[in-house]
Amino acid sequence: MFGFTLRFLAALVLVFATWNPSPWNYVRWATATGWGAPEAFAGVVLLIGWVLFLHATLESLGFLGIALAGAFLGSLAWLLFDLGWLSAQGEAMAYVALVLIAAVLAIGMSWAHIWRRMSGQVEVDEGHDHG
Repeated sequence: MFGFTLRFLAALVLVFATWNPSPWNYVRWATATGWGAPEAFAGVVLLIGWVLFLHATLESLGFLGIALAGAFLGSLAWLLFDLGWLSAQGEAMAYVALVLIAAVLAIGMSWAHIWRRMSGQVEVDEGHDHG
């Protein structure tokens, strides 16, 4: 569980650093200040993070798994809104969507570990030759 929590926190940092409704995000910073070396460096760091998370998520879950994870988490959010536990006022919907994106990325990064715990089977990817 600790490993998933770390992956979820890393995904939250990645997603919220890229964009969020507050003024404190890369997109607003880079567009407000122009494109210099600091913005380019930060953009490359974020791009590397997105590529790592998206690649791992796509490899472990596939398109169907991503769709199912999104549907599960989206319907859970809908239920929480319906029960009144979450508010749809103001920017709350944007924050919920960002957390859901981070959750899908964290599930994708953690899926091999989750699968091994649930099934006792180790997932081996034999389709790639990295040599």
